[in-house]
Amino acid sequence: MNKVLMKGNEALAEGALRAGCEAFFGYPITPSSEIAEYMARKFPLIGGTFLQAESELAAINMVYGASATGKRVMTASSGPGISLKQEGISFIAEAELPCLIVNVSRGGPGLGGIQPAQSDYFQATRGGGHGDYRIMVLAPSSVQEMMDLAMESFELADHYRIPVMLMAEGTLGQMMEPVIPREKVTQFPDKPWATTGCRGRKPNIVNTLHLGADEIEQRNIHLQNKYKEIGEKESRGETFLVEDADLVIVAFGLMSRIVKKAVMEARRNGVKAGLIRPVTLWPFPSEIVSQATQNAKRVLTAEISMGQMIEDVRLAVNGRVPVELYGRVGLVPGPGEITAQIMDIAHREGWL
Repeated sequence: MNKVLMKGNEALAEGALRAGCEAFFGYPITPSSEIAEYMARKFPLIGGTFLQAESELAAINMVYGASATGKRVMTASSGPGISLKQEGISFIAEAELPCLIVNVSRGGPGLGGIQPAQSDYFQATRGGGHGDYRIMVLAPSSVQEMMDLAMESFELADHYRIPVMLMAEGTLGQMMEPVIPREKVTQFPDKPWATTGCRGRKPNIVNTLHLGADEIEQRNIHLQNKYKEIGEKESRGETFLVEDADLVIVAFGLMSRIVKKAVMEARRNGVKAGLIRPVTLWPFPSEIVSQATQNAKRVLTAEISMGQMIEDVRLAVNGRVPVELYGRVGLVPGPGEITAQIMDIAHREGWL
C-alpha cells in the first residue's frame, strides 16, 4: 500500500476510524484539536456520530453512555481537559467500559502552554482520578504509530474491558510523516454485557454504585485481578544496544527517537550507551528495564518533564545501579544535547 503524508493527530483519527470507531465526543483544546476536526469532517460521510460537547465533563460522560451500548467510542484532549475528565474516567474504569482516551500532551502545571511535554505521566499511569483503578497507557513515537497504536488500543480496550489512553507529545500530534494506512478492522468481539435492549434476555445493568462494604471490596478485588493479568501479559518495551552498555537511557515517545540518535553518536565517540523505550507506560515494562540494565553502570531517564517516569525506572532497577534524570520542559532537546549529557557522564565516571 502506498504511503500517505499525514499529520500525527490526523493519522491517529484515521486509525480510530479504521478500527471501527463509531462515535467521538470531545471539546477542542490545542494541541489535540485536529483530531476533533478530522472526526467532524469524516463521520457525516460514514454514518458515525460526532458531537462537540459543552465541556470536557459532558464529553467523557457521553463516552460512558455510548460505550455502555457496545460501540467503539473515543475522546481526545490535552492536560487540563484530561484533568476535567478524571471523574468520568474513574466511572468508566469501574464500569469496565472499553474506550479510547487520547492525551496530546502540553506543558503544565496549570493552564501551561501548547509546548510539548511528557509531564502528564503521573496523571496517566496512576489513574488520575479517585479510587483504586488503572487504565492502560500506550506511548507512540512516530506518526505511523499514532495510527497503529490507536487501532491496537481499541482491541486492547475491548479484550480487557478497560479504558485505554494513548498519550503523545504535542509535537508528535502536529508533525507530518509518511504513513502506511492500515487495513480496516472488519471483525469485532461480541459484547454480551452491553445495554442494547433486553427483549428475549435479562436486562444488562451498567452501574458503579456499590453501597455494601463486602460488595465494594469484592468489586475492587475483581478489578485488581484484571490489572494483574494485564501487567503480566501486556507490558511492552523495545531495547537498542543495551547488551554491553555502560549507560542505559530510558525514554518514551518522541524523546526515544532523539535518544536513539544520541546513543549512536555516543558510541561513535567511544561510549557504550543503549536505549530502552517503554511502549506501554502502564503496565510499565519493569522486567524489560530490569533485565536490560543488569550489566549497566548507570541509568539515565530522558524526559520532557521534571522527572516522573524516573520513579518507575528506579523501582524496576531496585537499587542495583544509580538512576539519574535529564529533564526539559517546554521544548524538545536535540540529539546533540543528549549526546553532550552522555559524554559528560562518561567523563565524570572515568569511562573515557
